[in-house]
Formats: sequence, C-alpha cells, structure tokens
Amino acid sequence: MAAPSKPVGLGGPRSPACPEPPPTRFHQVHGANIRMDPSGTRATRVESFAHGVCFSREPLAPGQVFLVEIEEKELGWCGHLRLGLTALDPASLASVPEFSLPDLVSLGHSWVFAITRHHNRVPREGQTEAEAAVPSGPQTLLVEPYLRIQQFRIPRDRLVGRSRPGLYSHLLDQLYEQNVLPPTARRSRLGVLFCPREDGTADMHIIINGEDMGPSARGLPAAQPLYAVVDVFASTKSVRLVQLEYGCRYPTPGGTFFWFRVETGTG
Repeated sequence: MAAPSKPVGLGGPRSPACPEPPPTRFHQVHGANIRMDPSGTRATRVESFAHGVCFSREPLAPGQVFLVEIEEKELGWCGHLRLGLTALDPASLASVPEFSLPDLVSLGHSWVFAITRHHNRVPREGQTEAEAAVPSGPQTLLVEPYLRIQQFRIPRDRLVGRSRPGLYSHLLDQLYEQNVLPPTARRSRLGVLFCPREDGTADMHIIINGEDMGPSARGLPAAQPLYAVVDVFASTKSVRLVQLEYGCRYPTPGGTFFWFRVETGTG
C-alpha cells in the first residue's frame, strides 16, 4: 500500500512549468545494484533482485509523462517493476532504500505501486473498490491519436510498446496496441504523471501501453516538486527512458492543456 495521500510541506513552491518539458533523465542518485548508461536514460540492475530504486533527475512538470520501456527481463524472480512519485528530493536521502515498497513509501511523501493492470485505481466518491477496478468503457487506444487524462491531452504514438522487427513483429505490435499483453512484458511502455486539481492537490496516473489506468493516488502536493520513482525490481532487469515530443502547450477554451507536437524539417 502507498503512504497516505496528503499535502506535505517540503521545499519551496514549484516554479511555473515551461512550455516544453526538458528531456527526461535518471537521477545520479539510485540503488546500489543499478548501473546507468552514460546518457542517463537506461537503468540496469546488475545483481540480486533488489536495490534497484531509481528517480527522475528533475521534478516532473504537470502533465509530463515519465515513460520507461522494459528492455530486459530476468527469470527466477517473483515480482515486477514498481512505479510512482515522491515529494522527497533524491539528493537529500541519506541512502537509497533497498525497496520502493515498503521502504521508500514508509519514509512518507511517496506514492508507489507494483505494476498491474486494474488493481491500483482509487475509487471515486460513491464508487466501490470493485467498481473502480473495472474499465469504465470500451478501450479506444490507438483509435484516438491523443490520450486525454483530466486536463491534459498527450500524443499517444510513443506511449505504446513496439516489438523488435522480426517474423511475428506485426502480430506483437497489434497486441501492444490493444494492450492485451501482460503489463510487464518485454517492450511494454509504462508511464507516470500527475494532474493538478483546483484544491491545490494532484492525482497520480499510471499509463500502460497508451492506456490510462486511472488515478492511483489522490491528494499529492501539487505545489511541491514531484520526482518519478522507478524500481527495477525482481524479474525486471533493465529499462530505458522513452522521450515524448510535446512541442508547445496551449490551453483550450475548456481549460484543457493540449500537448502539441511540432514537426520540424529542412523543407
């Protein structure tokens, strides 16, 4: 279970989000068994099944997706990737916890979940946990080019996993697009973001292959820096960051922020 979702007073207020978020990178602070590539975009657990906790280098902007793709799996372990957010500055940690669950979460101000498809939804008011666990409607997935999550619309193309080119790649790509493979399958793409609310809090959402899993936690401190947490745990051995092309962000008349991709070329 994640820590109680309530506002906390950590650090100063968040500075205004820039129109286009910078590329995502992993933080130089990470678990003892993690090795980073020179670019800071690939994290590999080189020993054991634990000490694989990683963070984003910078706090996320509202609506910015921290997206990872599972590159390598390791047989013989039970358990999968964990994903979430923390209001703790990774640089301030005396040591990186061995596990995100329960160790990091027990420090407070952190909201982390093991990746499953429907078990992390927070019920709406008047809704039971069983009702929250069931998808609210038919899956549109790639029918719509943009994924709408509360006040944000995000280009969907890079949110969806892609197989390596091969004999059955066309079949696998259809399974990724329909999001019917296990959420922790190799090449799956998993993301986390937060959406501010009018009361000063935020909802955390987890995305699996282009599908919004719904709010996994509510009441996060929207005014505080929130870092992504990725725990390369157990059967998940290596993940790499996937960059989204946001371009510019414009509010629509209804208050929705539209992440607008800009195409460039030489003409």
